Amino acid sequence: MTNPTGHLSRPTLSDGIRDGLVEMIVSGRLRAGERLVETRIAADFGTSQAPVREALRELEGLGLVESRPRRGRHVLPFVEQTIREAYVVRAALEETATRLAMLSGKLPLEAMREDVAEMRRCAAAGDVRAIGLASTSFHRHVVRAGRNFLLERAWEALQIEARTAIALMVLKPDLTHVADEHADLLTVLETGDVEAACLHTRSHQWAYADLPHDMHGAARTIRFPTETAAQT
Repeated sequence: MTNPTGHLSRPTLSDGIRDGLVEMIVSGRLRAGERLVETRIAADFGTSQAPVREALRELEGLGLVESRPRRGRHVLPFVEQTIREAYVVRAALEETATRLAMLSGKLPLEAMREDVAEMRRCAAAGDVRAIGLASTSFHRHVVRAGRNFLLERAWEALQIEARTAIALMVLKPDLTHVADEHADLLTVLETGDVEAACLHTRSHQWAYADLPHDMHGAARTIRFPTETAAQT
């Protein structure tokens, strides 16, 4: 999560509950159709019902939980594709934001360098949650620098922090690779070459979509690296 200045802030109680429930859904510990009882979850996490209710609302927005009248909330089948699709949508939004920001000269490059440095620290520490927050901060700087309210609103509506956390759980990328990719993107942004930066921005998100073809329709021979692959 970021504060109004764009800097990383400490996660709230509801963030922690949301991430804990996401992990249980993705791992299968919470199965499709299972009922989610607020009082039980609050007791499990040692908190009140208010942050649990907020976390469940977020999970509904992510399509992981469904609320039914008189039947309460239930876990929906986890569909990986919905997470991957979000990266294709992000690619379009962030490419436009990149163009707008670079043409106006508003990119906060120093703040983005700090985000990359934070990602490297997180990678060294193996902190998946924190690297996801630093990545989100990096991209939010670009989106806000585009100075387009509707674009920013559409981007935020994707619930980027939560979807990034889910993607990291599902794809299990090498964290050093994640930091390096953002460093490479920053290098292109620093050149001032608008077309190259837009292309790299779009390609960056399409790579995370992990589709069998690239953004031009050509078959991909190299898929998104995983921790398992990196260790073999």
